[in-house]
Amino acid sequence: MSQDAPPDTRARILQVALDEFAVRGYHATSIREIAERVGVTKTAVLYHFPGKAELLGALAEPMLDDLDTVLAATGAMEPVQARWAVIEGVLEVWLTHRRLLRMNLHDMAMAAAAPVFERFRDAMMRANALVAGPAPDFTDKVTAAQVIGMLADPVVLFADAPTEALRASVLRGVRRVLGGKEPRVGAVDRTASPAAGQARRPARARRGRPSTMSPEMAETAQRMYAEGATAEEIAEEMGVSRATVYRHLGSEILRR
Repeated sequence: MSQDAPPDTRARILQVALDEFAVRGYHATSIREIAERVGVTKTAVLYHFPGKAELLGALAEPMLDDLDTVLAATGAMEPVQARWAVIEGVLEVWLTHRRLLRMNLHDMAMAAAAPVFERFRDAMMRANALVAGPAPDFTDKVTAAQVIGMLADPVVLFADAPTEALRASVLRGVRRVLGGKEPRVGAVDRTASPAAGQARRPARARRGRPSTMSPEMAETAQRMYAEGATAEEIAEEMGVSRATVYRHLGSEILRR
């Protein structure tokens, strides 16, 4: 296989790598095995990715970008708004990238590539700090760590569960941990309205929902936000994920 590979070769390599890493583990999968599955030579894979660490980095980048977007959008929020924006936003990222998350649980693959691990670690530390709130005591910090942990584990353990049911159950558990004292800010409570959950299209992976908006869609999203729509309502109307809404509205989202 030469460097004149079809333009989709890189995408095929990434897809096969994710499949193999998820089933066999990152450390147990070789570049040669990935090449054989794709139907190219090992040299062709190495042309696109010098090694497995670079493959892992390319697989993790969209998820890490989505995490950064969610966290950056909290900059102008009040503490309670920021807490729930992080909780709901991080959960949405995990739901979108559940296969990658499950792969990491298999053999802690993200620790194998230092840049990936550092970005992931830093994002989780920022998320913990935002959930803990300003001037947290030790109990606040422990509770924040519990909340962040419970966002990922159910998504990994029940990765094949319906997205709506999984999301609702996780958020219900979070409210219990937080004592039920704080309302969810800027989102529709689907647990109180089953019909609303049924009406929303599942946000599985990236296959069903575009990760970008056209200029016209972005303008419509901004108008909807100005008229009082939440991030979830905008995502539902536009047919995109909430992470995409956060990315395009940036610091404007949920500022009220």
